[in-house]
Amino acid sequence: MICTSLQHKTREEILEILQDPFVEMAEIRLDLCPLSLEDIEIVFSETDKPLIATCRVEGDAEEAWQEAMQKMETAVAAGARYADLEVGAPSRFSRRCREFCHEYGAELIRSWHNFSGTPDFSTLEMYYERCVRYGAAVVKIVCLCKNAADAARILSLYDKPGVQRGKLLAFGMGEAGRNSRLDCLRRGAPFTYAAYAENEATAPGQWGVNEMHKAIYGDRPSFFRNSLQMPASKSFAQRAILAATLADGTSHLRGYSPCEDSEAAIELAKALGAKVRRGSTLTIKGIAADGRTKLSVDKLYTGNSGLLARLAIPVAAQLAKDGTVRIDGGEQLRARPMDGAAGIMASFGTMIKSDETGAQPRLPLTVKGPLISGTAQISGKGGSQLISGLMMALPLGDKNSRLVIDEPRSIPYMFITADVLKAFGVTIGSEMEGDSEMIEEGDWSACNTIRFHIKGGQRYKATDMDLEADWSAAANFLAAGAVFGSAEIQGLDSASLQADLAICDILVDAGASLSSSENGDDICVSKGPLEGFSADLNNCPDLFPIVSVLAAFCEGETRLRGVRRLRGKECDRASAIEETLSRMGVPVSVEGDEMTIRGENLCSRILNGRLLKGGAYSSFHDHRMVMALMVAALGADAPVEIDDTDCVAKSFPEFLEEFR
Repeated sequence: MICTSLQHKTREEILEILQDPFVEMAEIRLDLCPLSLEDIEIVFSETDKPLIATCRVEGDAEEAWQEAMQKMETAVAAGARYADLEVGAPSRFSRRCREFCHEYGAELIRSWHNFSGTPDFSTLEMYYERCVRYGAAVVKIVCLCKNAADAARILSLYDKPGVQRGKLLAFGMGEAGRNSRLDCLRRGAPFTYAAYAENEATAPGQWGVNEMHKAIYGDRPSFFRNSLQMPASKSFAQRAILAATLADGTSHLRGYSPCEDSEAAIELAKALGAKVRRGSTLTIKGIAADGRTKLSVDKLYTGNSGLLARLAIPVAAQLAKDGTVRIDGGEQLRARPMDGAAGIMASFGTMIKSDETGAQPRLPLTVKGPLISGTAQISGKGGSQLISGLMMALPLGDKNSRLVIDEPRSIPYMFITADVLKAFGVTIGSEMEGDSEMIEEGDWSACNTIRFHIKGGQRYKATDMDLEADWSAAANFLAAGAVFGSAEIQGLDSASLQADLAICDILVDAGASLSSSENGDDICVSKGPLEGFSADLNNCPDLFPIVSVLAAFCEGETRLRGVRRLRGKECDRASAIEETLSRMGVPVSVEGDEMTIRGENLCSRILNGRLLKGGAYSSFHDHRMVMALMVAALGADAPVEIDDTDCVAKSFPEFLEEFR
């Protein structure tokens, strides 16, 4: 990335400059800009771009250092990504700076400058070690170069054992050091510095930002998208459509957008007897189901929606007149095993028989009820979808039931189900066991058991509700903005229970700049120096394809857990991701439940000729893989051709048009 150094600028001038798309991030020279503390707070809080707070002080004058620290702390408290402090700062102020950086989550740059020349390598090493010892998250070593050998000596710091890519800024000043400002990016520097205008250089030999931008990116297009709108979450919509079908009265589901899976849910609703009027608001007159309702339905079709099939199994067992219903789906769904379904349904007296013999049932299959209320202890390793179906069907039973779920996965989707049911007048009690403190902080992975208490004899009541916009779709645009420019998406609920809201935490952990509007409905992301990260995707497996592409552009190693959840998706996503990234030239490996990806930041890839390899790729007929490939194509060395893009219609028919 290019960090634009700004000096002698007023608050208004800085805010205007930060609107320039060529300005990816900026260093604000607090010692050289005429800014009050109020100005500093405004500047550092009113932009999504990563900012560095720098305030140089000559000598040890107490008053000057007190003023500098006050400016730096104000900037960090307002949102500065980095604080740059000379390694020779008095120790008391050095400690203070480390403390407020830790308190507010800023990264500390410890820097050493030599404006008279470049010392020998052992001296450079000494100052590097001193910066590390004094708390540097990023070390900055900058010296005046008098010849090419000086520049080469500074850059050789990147070869020092133990130096982590993305954590060192080492380059030269002066005409002899000019090219090292670009070469440091090849070596793994997280960013380099440029002047906003050629006559505004903060050090000799500094490039102008336009010149630097052209040298790195050339004519490569960036990704800048504003005011994007996402479709309705199909996971949310399908649950709401089925609940409205079971309800007494007419429900109105606002914000509906058609996709194959949601349309399949509508057709299933009609097969169960509901009357549906389509539009941006779905109007559904329900069947007023209760414990005595028995429908003359002998066959249900669920399209290629694994969720819909698993919701339909318990509901069919509960409502079918003779307790027997045949459930079928599309060709793609028929190929996916219903892991664990037979054992779970047997716990409630329902038998599942597949046409094909095998370890796990597949569609088409016959469901033979009735569904018997009671208590069952079941494994949640296979996911949440069938459990959600039981949560929808058991309230209609004549007695109370209890679900005890061990080792639960996709936990947020269970609570989406409970939330939708609550809107339709059906209540389900819950208890979670595990690390209670971590669970309260929203860490679902800390939960090892969930108990759902389901009262029998309940009835669904019609309601009017808004369907949430889809975080799964949004993740692709947000990741593209984080690597290649910026993205703003409107209408997302930042308090949603959707599991794929986790993309926000992932992007922040990776180093992207993320913000939301005051009401939490608008999410903005922009480029930042990206680093490898770790993420547990067991509860949000649909994020795996796009997060793996994001990891390819993050400097260093990324570890993603939850690989086993990918085997039974629209394709074997674990194998699909591994094959695709490997062909693109990204080192990737899978061991057990973890995928490891070795990434490299975008500037380094461009300058070293290591962009992702373009060419013909398979989507594996998986809508999530298509979306991830479209994002990957932005960082490829040639066009990426995808064999089947029509499969995006499963969740987001307009994706290609919106993305392009």
